[in-house]
Amino acid sequence: MTISTHPVVTNLRAALRVDAVASGGLGLLTAAGAVLLGPLLGLPVPLLVGAGLFLVAWAAGLLVLAATGTVPRAGGWAVVAVNSAWVVASVAVVLAAAPTVLGIAFLVAQALVVALFVEWQVVALRRTGAVPAVA
Repeated sequence: MTISTHPVVTNLRAALRVDAVASGGLGLLTAAGAVLLGPLLGLPVPLLVGAGLFLVAWAAGLLVLAATGTVPRAGGWAVVAVNSAWVVASVAVVLAAAPTVLGIAFLVAQALVVALFVEWQVVALRRTGAVPAVA
């Protein structure tokens, strides 16, 4: 069995839920710890607070989408688009904000995780149509 055919890996609803947990956790950590993280990462505190609050709201939206009776394909593709934009924005921050080495590692690591979510979500969307609530 390959990873791409494993039902947990290809299930859109699971991908949305795991993305929500990761996004919400990182969002809470980033927003609540911005004053401590800012100097360590070499990133502006307002950027960290704003990104953290966005991630908490994003996580809530992902959970709502995952809980709908049928996850619409358009909603799934919108998640892929926003997550892809997040990856690009993370790279842009590395290039524009002059973060510390730890900040670069943090930005690259979370961008890689989000890129994995994008891949998981794309595979799930290609393998399924709308996702019924019992999935």
